[in-house]
Amino acid sequence: MILTWDDYFMSVAQLSSLRSKDPRTQVGACIVDKNKRVVGIGYNGMPNKCKDSCMSWNVGEGLDNKHLYVVHAELNAILNTKMDLTDCVLYTTLFPCNECTKAIIQASVKEIVYLDDKYKDYDMIKASKFMLDLVGIKYRQLKSDVTYNIDLRGNQN
Repeated sequence: MILTWDDYFMSVAQLSSLRSKDPRTQVGACIVDKNKRVVGIGYNGMPNKCKDSCMSWNVGEGLDNKHLYVVHAELNAILNTKMDLTDCVLYTTLFPCNECTKAIIQASVKEIVYLDDKYKDYDMIKASKFMLDLVGIKYRQLKSDVTYNIDLRGNQN
C-alpha cells in the first residue's frame, strides 16, 4: 500500500505524539513545506530544561494544572523550525487551540490538516476558527481509513 501525502505526514505527526508524556492527551504536529519536505516536528510537553518529574501533569486547581506549563505540539513544531513557514502546511493530531492558532497565523502557515476536533464546542476552538477564517488560512479534517503497524524490531523476514 502506498500512503497519500496527507496520510504520510499525519503519520509523522501521530508518531511524534507518542513522545509526549502527557497522561491525558498526546498531541503531535508536523510542518511541511511546498516541496513536501518535513521542516518541523513537535509534540506536547514541558518547556526545555523543565524536568517532567518536577512539573504537574494534572488538571487541578491553582499551580497544579498542566495547562499552565505544557508547550503544545503545534507551537513546538513552529519553534523547532529554523526557516520561514510561509505557505507551509501544518499537520496536527488535534485541532489547535487559540494560543497555537495565534502562532500559526504569525508564522504564515497556509493550511492546517487535523485528525480530531474533540473540543470543537469550546470557546478556545471557536476563537481559533474565527481567527483562521478572518485571515484566510484553510483548515480541514483528514478523513482516512488507513491503519498501520510499525515494527521496530529489526530484520524481520
